Amino acid sequence: MPIGALVEDLLHSVENGVSWITLNRPEAMNAVTWDQRERIIALLGDASADPDVRAVVLTATGRGFCAGADLRGAPAVGASASGGRSEMGVPPAGGGRVAGDVARTIRLGAQRLIGAVLDCEKPVIAAVNGTAAGIGAHLAFACDLVLAAEPAKFIEVFVRRGLVPDGGGAYLLPRLIGPQRTKELMFFGDAVTAHDARELGLVNRVVPAEELEKTAREWAERLAQGPTRALALTKQLVNASLDTDRAGAFAAEAAAQEINMTTRDANEGVASFVERRTPRYEGR
Repeated sequence: MPIGALVEDLLHSVENGVSWITLNRPEAMNAVTWDQRERIIALLGDASADPDVRAVVLTATGRGFCAGADLRGAPAVGASASGGRSEMGVPPAGGGRVAGDVARTIRLGAQRLIGAVLDCEKPVIAAVNGTAAGIGAHLAFACDLVLAAEPAKFIEVFVRRGLVPDGGGAYLLPRLIGPQRTKELMFFGDAVTAHDARELGLVNRVVPAEELEKTAREWAERLAQGPTRALALTKQLVNASLDTDRAGAFAAEAAAQEINMTTRDANEGVASFVERRTPRYEGR
């Protein structure tokens, strides 16, 4: 993985316009802690605001991409003060928990993380090196492009714990693979191989494990050389398309193109076409 500053259990570096965010708790299969989650959200926000960052890669070290949420070190909310949280970040029953604690925990936790990926203004690639379970699977599925190493697996693990899928799963999966296949994955909780995930439409490409970083780097650096603002607007249009009607989608498309035509990159793209040369995009 790229050499970057090690901040406890998260690696981060910016190389050639690409922000690399690497989960680094291989001994815990990269289950995401409260602190990691907050730093990932902040780094995604930073990527949106930094014109020198033009693409993002989310990946991990070791055998697991992300085994879900591990919030045992999180600040106390409700019953968590008297017994910690479950594996999926839900405060346990009993103790001091009151109505609203669970919903608040999910809203401020897993849903914020998934929302930060969806709302990032730069293209986000998931480079899934190993098992992605629960929130870890949703973290990958929220990304704009998903690369998976051949040993990777995806598991909707919630049903195994008697839980309802959270972290945006029931929003993301039907939009990616339809309701029937979503229900199959969520009702049974079976592990899905990387190749099967690609056949379902959850993964863009499967590569040998030793080629995952190389392929992610090639894709991310290609995106980083593209018209960054046009890509941001394209991402917004596609993400919103299934939540609106035709009139709304057409209006959003026209407005996005209006905004995009004020950018230097759009002018460069048109000029390069007229002049029959390769465009040189600056991300502005």
